[in-house]
Amino acid sequence: MTTKQTNGVRLVSNIKSAIGANLVPGLCLQLFAVTIGLSYFYWPASQHTFQFFADLKAQYGAWYAVISTALFGGLLPFLYLFISGKIRFLPFYQLLFYVLVWAVLGGIINGFYAFQVVLFGDGNDWLTIVKKTAFDQFVFSAFLTGPLIALVFLWKDQQFNWQKTKIHFADLIKVQIPTTVVTTWIIWIPAVSVIYMMPSNLQIPLFNLVLCFFVLILAILNVDDNAN
Repeated sequence: MTTKQTNGVRLVSNIKSAIGANLVPGLCLQLFAVTIGLSYFYWPASQHTFQFFADLKAQYGAWYAVISTALFGGLLPFLYLFISGKIRFLPFYQLLFYVLVWAVLGGIINGFYAFQVVLFGDGNDWLTIVKKTAFDQFVFSAFLTGPLIALVFLWKDQQFNWQKTKIHFADLIKVQIPTTVVTTWIIWIPAVSVIYMMPSNLQIPLFNLVLCFFVLILAILNVDDNAN
């Protein structure tokens, strides 16, 4: 079997394995997002909470996105993993990693959401939602955030050793990035669709809530896989 065929087999195997591992958590994630969306549209008592976060986002803009994403995507998942004994090397560096990576991504994603409004408007009709979701998942995630996340988490898993990370570059490009992108599509497309149903000032807050759940699930699964 050629190297190309071997990589293809590994890619298919990795995607199947990732889907199998993340199917139930992914369904829970999607149900979580849908529940929040339904609460906004059909549960009047929730409006005060939604308005509170919308006002925060309106007041602080990009800084809200940076800080809240660092909190929900980085600090809270790290604290859970640390308290439960699942952080097994360089805890201080991992804390910085989680917080800084998601702070940067929060700023990037906030800018991307604003760019989507320029491209497609701020409506929540089905056609606008489809356009934003497709551009988000098949362009932005596929060519920017997916590869970036795969790279930085590989670096973390190599205990922040760049020389060890470079050894895995071929595998990263041929197997890990495609696996990350495809599994992200399967898990995130329904959740992103719900996010784009929300008003602009509530998209980042909803993204943060879903992200916290998502990062926690994947971090726990990844730790458990490395332990086996």
